[in-house]
Parts: sequence; C-alpha cells; structure tokens
Amino acid sequence: MSHRFASRDSDDDDGDVGSESFGGLARYEQQLSIRQISYYLCGEIAQPQEYTELFHTLRTVNSADLVYLHLNCPGGDFDTGLQIINNMQACNARVVTVLEARAYSMAAFLFLAGDELIVHDNCQLMFHIYSGSFAGKGNEQHAQVMALGSWFEKVMTRICTPFLTSSEIERVLKGTDIWMDSDEIRRRLVRIHRAGEKTARTARQAAFKMSKRRAMPSPES
Repeated sequence: MSHRFASRDSDDDDGDVGSESFGGLARYEQQLSIRQISYYLCGEIAQPQEYTELFHTLRTVNSADLVYLHLNCPGGDFDTGLQIINNMQACNARVVTVLEARAYSMAAFLFLAGDELIVHDNCQLMFHIYSGSFAGKGNEQHAQVMALGSWFEKVMTRICTPFLTSSEIERVLKGTDIWMDSDEIRRRLVRIHRAGEKTARTARQAAFKMSKRRAMPSPES
C-alpha cells in the first residue's frame, strides 16, 4: 500500500492533513572544495631534487583532491622514480596516471603505480632490465650487481604484478624487452578489472554465508 503525504497550507487548521510524520527519502547536500592538480612528466626522469615540489604535493593533498600524472617519458633515474612511486602510494588523494604517448623503463613502473590508469590511443609501454655502471674492486662490483639485481626483482614484481605475468617478469630479468601498444595495455587492464570484480564478489558471498551461519540459532544440548 502506498501513502501520499501532503504538506499543510495556510488554510489548514489542526486537522489530520500533514500531521503524519514523514517517512520517505530525505536529501541532504554538501558542497566540497575539490582540487584537480596535473603534472606532465615529459623527457627523461632526472635527479630527485628536481621533483621536490611534486613530492610535497603528493604528501600534503587532501583525500578529496585528484592528482593527474601525464606521462610521455623514455625512463630515467631509477631512484627518483621509486621516490615518486613511494610518495604516490603514501598520497591521501587519488592519483591518476595518464599514458599520453610512451612510458618506457622506469616510466612504465610509474604508470602502473597509479590508483587509476588512463590510456590514450597510439601509446606504448616498454619494460626492460636495469642498466648501470659499477666502480671498485671486482668483489665489490659483484656484490653491487647481486644486491641491485635482487632489489630490482622485488620492485618489479611488486609494481608490475598482475599486469605482467610471472613468466614475463622472469623474461625481463633475463634481458628480454617487452613492448605493448594501447590495445594490448587496455586488454590487460580490463582483465585485471574483471578479476578484481570476481574476487570482490567471491569475498562478498563468503561474508554473506558467514553472517548467515552466525545468525542461525545454536542447537540445544
């Protein structure tokens, strides 16, 4: 049975019209100030001191803000890239990475580190093993190579999984370059999204079954 509620006008006395308390849907509105901040990372990733303003912004924005990182970058300094990623992950705001042309090497890691990933047409990602030079005695150089190799493997696995498969990560660590265009990037992102939805649905179903078990009365002894 439905009920229609009428408000009392100026001609109404103390009758029944409008005397019944309202039991429908009430709407409340609040206007918030939301900032949208954009950075454009073009050219090689340089030394970390060039990005202190970006670091500070990522650390101080509010949860209602949006930060966009637009990428057209061939890669660059590994340490700087990691510092950017660590600040992205510590950011209270939602960080959106936008692939606008290419993101190679460290820039590909930056792209995958976003909370939301946007891909334009005609773009490329490329993943490859690190490169560098080492100094010191032979044993010291060997120790540096071993430490850096282990570090890079952990970083790549954390950032690139599940976008890259474990076999693809292993191929990169052995020296293979992996290239992909916008179409392939989108296919992988859709696959990850669907897998996440399936996982969330399974978790909700399991929680519902658990709540039903808890609601059932215990058998009498």
